[in-house]
Amino acid sequence: MDRFEAMSMLLEVVNRGNLSAASRSLKIPLPTLSRKITELEALLGTKLLTRTTRKIALTDAGATYVEAVKRILEQVEEAERQASGEFAMPKGDLVLTAPVQFGRLHVLPVVTDFLAAFPAINVRLMLADRNIDLVEEHVDMAVRIGDLPDSAMVATRVGSVRRVVCGSPALFAGRRVPKEPADLRDLPCISVEVLSPFAGWQFRKPGVSKSVEVAITPRLSLTTTEAAAEAAIRGAGVTRLLYYQVAEAVAAGTLKLVLEDFEPEPAPIHLVHLARGQMPLKMRHFLDFAAPRLRASIAALQSLSQGGKSPPLL
Repeated sequence: MDRFEAMSMLLEVVNRGNLSAASRSLKIPLPTLSRKITELEALLGTKLLTRTTRKIALTDAGATYVEAVKRILEQVEEAERQASGEFAMPKGDLVLTAPVQFGRLHVLPVVTDFLAAFPAINVRLMLADRNIDLVEEHVDMAVRIGDLPDSAMVATRVGSVRRVVCGSPALFAGRRVPKEPADLRDLPCISVEVLSPFAGWQFRKPGVSKSVEVAITPRLSLTTTEAAAEAAIRGAGVTRLLYYQVAEAVAAGTLKLVLEDFEPEPAPIHLVHLARGQMPLKMRHFLDFAAPRLRASIAALQSLSQGGKSPPLL
């Protein structure tokens, strides 16, 4: 049997949580996958998994073995990269991920310039408004907006972005413009499910470090930020988004910012990647290339947001 193949299959089963999901991910028949795991257990002379129809669990021996497998496969992968020259010259495939709108507006221009500068590197850019798992999806580097949880990832900060509340001039015409967060209860609100899974928006009173939460009952719930901005432009309600998501509409006057004095701390923006030994040159070159360019792009956006605060609404 191919021991490395079986080890890789075992790791995929553990990562996916069950044999069926691993079978689909690996694109091999379920009976073949089950047989390979059984052969590996026979070779080792011990049971690695306890299996049910819905999920698997590692035995004590299996847990110890899987940790060793992870280290072995990482070392093999690094050895292959070194042999292919990936540590000697920047080449190969680079997989990146970023939020959809931020990626289109700020990351894509950097990527196209990077491709022109490094013709031996190919890039796959995955745009999604969810945090893609870097391990499961085999992603090299990601743009993350917001506070980072404690993890094994290495983060390079490239800027921050305001969290703003806005609505259309038509919505505010003849209405009481909100002067403090509690006034939002008198207005229809638009929420984005991926950004606001909880029924509240966080604010910070001037001069007070502790944040306050205002319960929101959305009149309209959407799954994308661009749809929320469009609905707000159409007067369906006020929405809370990141400034870059509404910058064009604010500049055009189709959206007005409110409650600017109560905005929480700007959301940090990082480039993140998994901690590893020696970073492949393709990643090092992208990080060195992208970080200063993203900082400049975000700084220009931040300058626009600070210098272009909405005039008072009467």
